[in-house]
Amino acid sequence: MITKEQIPEVLDHQVYDAEGKKIGEAGHVFLDDVTGRPEWASVRTGLFGSNETFVPIHDAAMVEDHLEVPYSKDQVKGAPRVDVDQGGHLSEQEERRLYDYYGVDWGGYAQEAGRTGAGGTRGRDEAMTRSEEEMRVGVERQETGTARLRKYVVTEDVHRTVPVRREEVRVEREPITEENRDEAMGGPEISEAEHEVTLHEEHPVVETEVRPVERVRLTTDERTEEETVEGQVRKERIEEEADEDKRRRRR
Repeated sequence: MITKEQIPEVLDHQVYDAEGKKIGEAGHVFLDDVTGRPEWASVRTGLFGSNETFVPIHDAAMVEDHLEVPYSKDQVKGAPRVDVDQGGHLSEQEERRLYDYYGVDWGGYAQEAGRTGAGGTRGRDEAMTRSEEEMRVGVERQETGTARLRKYVVTEDVHRTVPVRREEVRVEREPITEENRDEAMGGPEISEAEHEVTLHEEHPVVETEVRPVERVRLTTDERTEEETVEGQVRKERIEEEADEDKRRRRR
């Protein structure tokens, strides 16, 4: 059971169902007119808390930093939408509808509280509660496209200049001297003879060799940009009206 002293711990804290599933965030707590005990809590669900439903907290409990109710998440999210009057009250008709939805014995609660038909309220005084909407902006991650690496082969013409050598025949003549006379006179005096020389030359030879040159991979970088969003929020205003002169004072 939630006490009045625990209300600050309930407001704006997460609400979980009996299976430990997060339902939403507690927005308001409504007190019983007679006993003054917390009886209902509104739960903000949906994107940015755009939906608000009611759940009984007579049998709820604070567990660590959240409120745990004995109802399923789907049951709370599917509860009937009710309107709260300007004084912060649930009408008897709306309260009966909620009790019927949750399968709670209305008669038992009414007898326990000594209720004569009054609905739940935020407190025992006659103060009027002023509320206003707050715009909450979040972000969601979406896929914008894909990127891939593709490897293919291209053929390029490569030109290189390489020196090549070749042999050419050149006839050398030297006169007979005292140094070479013996070699010159070593053969027959008159005869026929042949002398053959093998010629060589170089030709360019092209070979290719495969070698790795670099590693390529895809990575992503995050860039943060500022975007402005627009929306509308509603705010309640309270006016004081005097019956004698119909003067109004805004706050």
